[in-house]
Amino acid sequence: MSATRTARLERSLLLFPLPLLLVVFYLLPFFGVVSWSFTLPEPGIEQYQRIANDPAIHDMLLRTLRLCLSVSLLALVIGYLLAYCWVFSPPFWQRMVEICVFIPFWISVLVRAFGWLIALRSNGVVNDSLLSLGWIDHPLQLTRNELGVVIGMLHFMIPYALFPLLSSMRQLDQRVLLASRGLGAGALRTFWQVLLPQTLPGLLGAFIMVFVFCLGFFITPVLLGGGQTVMIAEYVFLQMFQTSNWGLGAALSLVLLTLVSALIWLLLRVTRVNRLVG
Repeated sequence: MSATRTARLERSLLLFPLPLLLVVFYLLPFFGVVSWSFTLPEPGIEQYQRIANDPAIHDMLLRTLRLCLSVSLLALVIGYLLAYCWVFSPPFWQRMVEICVFIPFWISVLVRAFGWLIALRSNGVVNDSLLSLGWIDHPLQLTRNELGVVIGMLHFMIPYALFPLLSSMRQLDQRVLLASRGLGAGALRTFWQVLLPQTLPGLLGAFIMVFVFCLGFFITPVLLGGGQTVMIAEYVFLQMFQTSNWGLGAALSLVLLTLVSALIWLLLRVTRVNRLVG
């Protein structure tokens, strides 16, 4: 046996456990979920018909899409401003942005959700501050509704919007911006006609990335929504572990998986991953 064939065989043996693990821990459970969606409680497409016809499920799906879209757009705006500050500001402000982004990024999502729950409750820091300033007459309802869920999700998702935008901006040739200003374009026109078009791949990539992450949110909507703002991940959990409707939970999981797969395909189709991660 030649040295080349021996090396190939050694690499194949080293890589063999990886596809085996993927089959055991991903493909087999996936096919099990597919089977549940068509066989529980009875064989057929009853669960998919229910998804197509049940107004309560439609409301939940629309709520999920609305919240994910709101958080994604807000995260894009804030992330774009932070990325701009990080790239074009003096070193001191760059360090400040890094501190404000990375310290929350290293904190567990559960800890952050509980922190927002404490801060936004009726006698929390936010309401107490607004009352002391005289801006409100009575505590605002900032939890157990969509507003609290958006705040908690947005706080978690800003770094995921920032990093693709930061990578996109850092690849710009700043001489192009200087040339635009030198030719008489103002700051606003330079932004709209030079900077924004060149960062569109990063914007789209950041939007899809944040949107996909938001679709799977569970802890934050449970804590800050208080059962009043149920998203698809929580709805699947309720169907499987409280109502024991495994068939419907499996069908909704496949619907979510299909949507996420389509968005990831779109992300890979319209932009290059190396442009998003640097």
